[in-house]
Amino acid sequence: MSKTPQTKGRGDGLVAENRRSRREYSVEDTLEAGIMLVGSEVKSLRQGKANIAESYASVEDGGLYLINCDIPIYNAANRFNHEPKRKRKLLVSKRELSKLSQEVDRAGRTIVPLKLYFNDRGIAKLLIGTATGRKGHDKREHDAKRDWARQKARIMKEG
Repeated sequence: MSKTPQTKGRGDGLVAENRRSRREYSVEDTLEAGIMLVGSEVKSLRQGKANIAESYASVEDGGLYLINCDIPIYNAANRFNHEPKRKRKLLVSKRELSKLSQEVDRAGRTIVPLKLYFNDRGIAKLLIGTATGRKGHDKREHDAKRDWARQKARIMKEG
């Protein structure tokens, strides 16, 4: 296996990004987690096909699970294919799992997937973040700050 990721499209190994999550949530802390996948799921990810926009992570049965993540079926796997929206276990240490479950229970936070990618060793990883939901006025304020930063950068570049 070569050292460079073999995903279609992007050279940095990124498969899916949850761009909406940065607007919908205020992300406080991030963590890289491994994912338990079957072979046809990995093949589908290597083709650059996945959707994590409507997914979330939850602490259940003593483990952390990714729920509602859509990895489409891999056509060449025929009868050995996987279920596209099945629950997938996330691989984190016991300490990280207890920290995440405490933050969700006590502080009322949500575990949101941010990016799905292959690392430099070719292993599928998921960047998750603990976040609090934003209200409508917070979203508008966030958008206004982002737009002002873009305008400011444009003005500085011109001047």
